[in-house]
Amino acid sequence: MDSSGLSRPVSPKEESPENESPEATPEHVRQEIQRCRELCAALEQDHEKLQMAKEAVEQNTQKLREEGELLCKNSKEEIPLNIGEEVAIFLSEQEGCRLKHEKQVLKKKVEAVKKRLLWEDPARMLPALPERSMVFKELVTSKEDTNKLVLIPKIHYPLLGGSALVTFEKAEVAQRILEMKEHVVELSCGEELDWCRVRVRAMPVDLLMPSALEMGLTLSSRSVLVSGLPSLGIPEEALLDKLELFFSKTKNGGGEVESIEFLDDSGRVMVTFAEDGVAEQLIERGHIQVLLGKGKYEVKISPCMSGDITNLQLQSSRCPRTVLLTGIPDVLDEESMRDALEIHFQKGSLGGGEVDTLDYVPAGQVGVAVFTEDAG
Repeated sequence: MDSSGLSRPVSPKEESPENESPEATPEHVRQEIQRCRELCAALEQDHEKLQMAKEAVEQNTQKLREEGELLCKNSKEEIPLNIGEEVAIFLSEQEGCRLKHEKQVLKKKVEAVKKRLLWEDPARMLPALPERSMVFKELVTSKEDTNKLVLIPKIHYPLLGGSALVTFEKAEVAQRILEMKEHVVELSCGEELDWCRVRVRAMPVDLLMPSALEMGLTLSSRSVLVSGLPSLGIPEEALLDKLELFFSKTKNGGGEVESIEFLDDSGRVMVTFAEDGVAEQLIERGHIQVLLGKGKYEVKISPCMSGDITNLQLQSSRCPRTVLLTGIPDVLDEESMRDALEIHFQKGSLGGGEVDTLDYVPAGQVGVAVFTEDAG
């Protein structure tokens, strides 16, 4: 007999051994009681663990509360000491912003004054010329040429609004345009193709060109010039990074690189090392195999010269093929006016000829034209 004390009413049909359900057997009841006991034991263990975790959380909470109160107390004590410094920093930042704004305003005013002065008197450019960076390109072929350098100038010519520069293919065409002085240019205005005429004046373009130059040259003890670089089709910054990595290795004859940069319009790179002696060793080699990407390329190593201009003489030079047009009214958009001027000055019947280039600056704007050596 089962002594668990579990009982339930049964019908006479259920008392029959043939109809007794398997789930109500004594063995099944014992298994169910054992399973419930195991479940209660597991729940009691979980309860103990949860109680321990709760106590740990309460201890951590109390500890954090005490630390927070201590920090709050310390902050209240430090505020009176630091508030003066914070106010001073805020005021200094405000003053810095105000001074920066004033500097930008003054810089714009100075630039405007410079443009006006250069247009009114180009000779004012003279004091600024020695400070400009220049690139010298010349191959010494004899002892007589050791003290000579070829200067390739780039002259910046201010171009005010309502004017244009026309460069013809032939100098005789420009001379004819200058001799005529005033020109009447027909313009097409609007969709109705109504024609109007404007009168412009042709003037010669005189530039101040260097005629004599004296410099004091100094050989750099830490810099070299790298030339003969291959055209790999990669950005300049990426090429500089590869060169810096190569020349920074002692096994390649280099050392710690202080700076590296491209020289404007020369295709050369100037590498400056942090220590003396590295540049001298590379210059003695003359050429070096540089690893760039997956290939090796031979480049030339040359000494780097720096100098100061001690004397610069200038002379006026007239552009033989270029004419300045002034007095152009603002009656057409920029592209239409440029087309109209080019069409007019290409007509041989009006004294014109083939136009090489034409630069037009509308009224109210300012431009700068750059003149270089005429290869023709």
